[in-house]
Amino acid sequence: MKGLKALLLILAFLPPVRSEAARPTAEIQSTVEKVIQILKDPSLRSEAKKKERRAELRRVISSRFDFSEMAKRSLGSQWRRLTPQQREEFVQLYTELLEQAYVDRVESYSDEKFAYLKENHDGRYAEVESKIITRKSEEFLLNYRLHLVGGEWKVYDVIIENISLVNNYRSQFNRIMANSSYEELLRKLRQKQTEISGAKK
Repeated sequence: MKGLKALLLILAFLPPVRSEAARPTAEIQSTVEKVIQILKDPSLRSEAKKKERRAELRRVISSRFDFSEMAKRSLGSQWRRLTPQQREEFVQLYTELLEQAYVDRVESYSDEKFAYLKENHDGRYAEVESKIITRKSEEFLLNYRLHLVGGEWKVYDVIIENISLVNNYRSQFNRIMANSSYEELLRKLRQKQTEISGAKK
């Protein structure tokens, strides 16, 4: 009994053990709920608040997505040939384009429902299977692939109806570089960025 009391006394003064990261599904669900809250916020719905609303959406989305990893995977083998400066520029262009694409997509939200079906784990990697249910009861599969970064689950690919976003971009990028060059790919990305910036004005 004395030994048990001594053990309990020692444990009482030990620092608390750092808890594990939240489960991937919980983190995805939390992000989706934050996005919906922003979209439903009456104070952000007006056209005058569009810039503020989009900034909030980008903040929430960027906190869950690992755009650097997505950029690396989307570029494939070409990534290894880039200098640190080139990588930084590519990640910046890629991130801005994807963030804008996601913001455009989620702003079309019209009370769709989200169902979380299954969670698969493989060490520091995971996949969350979900589906979107429209008001017409149509269903679309939407899966998130994540990896553990600094105690948080970050998305590095999205699978929409069995089509990988990263693989889709890699195919497009490889086609451009095969027919032309990496510099041409950058030119097209910069041009797209300029078009988006012009459309937002």
